[in-house]
Amino acid sequence: MTQYKLIIEKSERFINSAKLLAEHGDYDSAASRLYYAMLYVAEALLEAQGLSFSSHRGVISAFGQHFTKPGKIDSRFHKALLAGFSQRQMGDYRFDSDLAQEDIDQMILDASEFLKVARIWLQSSGLGNEDEK
Repeated sequence: MTQYKLIIEKSERFINSAKLLAEHGDYDSAASRLYYAMLYVAEALLEAQGLSFSSHRGVISAFGQHFTKPGKIDSRFHKALLAGFSQRQMGDYRFDSDLAQEDIDQMILDASEFLKVARIWLQSSGLGNEDEK
């Protein structure tokens, strides 16, 4: 299985984990999982193009440059990724994050739609059905 497919699968697992965390009121941890789910989607798309970056900011910036700027993927997902980065920072590093169910609901929606759009893009690019080499 290709690296980007493994990354996509991990993203899906993180979205599901975030839903469970949110059900138990752990919004900080849910925000973290959802941010990483979106980061992994961006990484998978970049990986499918032969691009790899070692930092969060590098991935976020490259995703904007290679996917949203040229119009391959809607810019709202780049904005959601940036917002998710801030929310993850808040949830991970502040003791009074003020993250609420509504914030997590929006992040779940963003992450789920981002994953769906990425799968569609990979499929339409002839990369979605690629098996192990």
